[in-house]
Amino acid sequence: MNLNQVTLPVKDMNEAVSFYRTLGFTQIVDTPHYARFSCPEGDSTFSLSLESEFFENHSVIYFENDNLEQLCQQLIKKGIVFEQQPTEQRYLWKEAVLKDPSGNKIKIYKAGENRLNPPWKVQKQP
Repeated sequence: MNLNQVTLPVKDMNEAVSFYRTLGFTQIVDTPHYARFSCPEGDSTFSLSLESEFFENHSVIYFENDNLEQLCQQLIKKGIVFEQQPTEQRYLWKEAVLKDPSGNKIKIYKAGENRLNPPWKVQKQP
């Protein structure tokens, strides 16, 4: 299997689309209630779904970037506000944290080799 996409709930589609385009994603679907984006690298996508009811999303979406500090500085210049600047984590990733206009939590990170091969990786069972 391959992960196709993740869909995030949003309160205001126009505001959310503008935000994700500012982050550098390419919009590939545009409707009043649904938008889909492709990532600048690879073939991953994610989407937004307009919600009319109150919601709380406790999921976190992660976007990897090898030039984390540079990307964060570029986004700050574009008006993006971070809750946490790039910070080394105990699990060997460096992460910056922000929220989209609907409150969805986003982590932009750099993990390198530790993304798929951390020191505590389990060995495949026979």
